Amino acid sequence: MSENHPINDLSPGQVLRFYLDAGVDETTGSHPLDRYALSEASAKAPKPTRPAVAVSPPKASAGAQRPGAAASAASKGVPSSVAGQSAAIAAAAAKSLEELKAAVEAFDGCALKSTAKSTVFADGNPAGRLMVLGEAPGSDEDRQGLPFMGVSGKLLDLMLDSIGYSRETAYLTNVIPWRPPGNRNPTPEEVALCVPFLERHVALVKPEVILMVGGLSAKTLLNRPEGITRLRGRWESVNTAGLGQPIPGVATFHPTYLLRSPQQKRLAWRDLLAVKEKLDSLASA
Repeated sequence: MSENHPINDLSPGQVLRFYLDAGVDETTGSHPLDRYALSEASAKAPKPTRPAVAVSPPKASAGAQRPGAAASAASKGVPSSVAGQSAAIAAAAAKSLEELKAAVEAFDGCALKSTAKSTVFADGNPAGRLMVLGEAPGSDEDRQGLPFMGVSGKLLDLMLDSIGYSRETAYLTNVIPWRPPGNRNPTPEEVALCVPFLERHVALVKPEVILMVGGLSAKTLLNRPEGITRLRGRWESVNTAGLGQPIPGVATFHPTYLLRSPQQKRLAWRDLLAVKEKLDSLASA
């Protein structure tokens, strides 16, 4: 440091406190480094001259692909159109939940599978009247291989319990069966690859009511562009191939969002009451 810098007037303890308040919580060397002196030396140093002849980058061959294009389409470089057709064929061939689970676990067309620890298929009672559809696994779900685990899963359990349901009486699954790296949002292409499995999943379970939890689940199942604040609380008809007749569905906020925005729990409570009322009315019909 330069001799006239104000920080030299501070005691060692005050300097340490200054750095801690500034967000510095670790050192990167065992000896102090005078960056002011380095800056002065750098300013006086001669500027590097540009080479007389620029080196041109190698030209790409006619068949070369854009970097990362194949990886974004599939884990093994399979074009997305081929992977999508493969997913549709595998999903349609599944005649039971066991066969569908095996088909999902064997599918290699989505790059998310290569970075996830587990294929998160479902949890709960397949014969349950209520299906809860989430978005994508997080770190807890990826580690345990089940949907809605961890703190958000405990909140969902409380939400279901408030209307008389549980994991033993409801059926839980996600749009995406593999955790996106870093819990990022799935890309539209990744979602599209999983849609055939999702629609077949709904057709095989045939629940009486579907509770779509989170914006991704509602937009995907309903094929709508709106966000969760516009879609929640509105009854929609879910009509996928193989159902025979539409299923009533309603969207609500994801438990993870409710943990960050507890003021929205009152709206989620309204949605849950609407689900209970719908299920009761169907039971008495």
